[in-house]
Amino acid sequence: MDAPDTSADAPRLHFRRRHRISRSLDYQAAYKQGKRKPRGPLLVFARPNGLDHARLGLSVPRRVGKATDRNRAKRRLREAFRLLMPTMPPGYDLVIAVRPHTTLTLAEYQDLLASAWRSLDRDWRRHAARQQSGGDGPGDHS
Repeated sequence: MDAPDTSADAPRLHFRRRHRISRSLDYQAAYKQGKRKPRGPLLVFARPNGLDHARLGLSVPRRVGKATDRNRAKRRLREAFRLLMPTMPPGYDLVIAVRPHTTLTLAEYQDLLASAWRSLDRDWRRHAARQQSGGDGPGDHS
């Protein structure tokens, strides 16, 4: 088994406390004010947070499976988020509601999360552009 790359040029990726959503009000805001995208067994909610980094919140109900299955899914989703952070748009609160499924691989969770994150960023940028331009043209339903 190869040792992890500890060279000076390798980026240090951390999942710190500031990258977590822990307050109930932040979860509620993401659900109510955020945009959402379903991706496989994941329903990803996002809303701008006004910070220079993204934050992650997870909602994994008992329906998903036994505690070991839920914890495995949460660990893999946190790791996917940690690995994607440097390449994804910052400044969002992402809340992932997990639906019942057999646990996926880390790569599969990364693909689903990256796809949803990019799509949600596109939606929020379009929304912001409409707001700046007045947004009262035909087809603008905010």
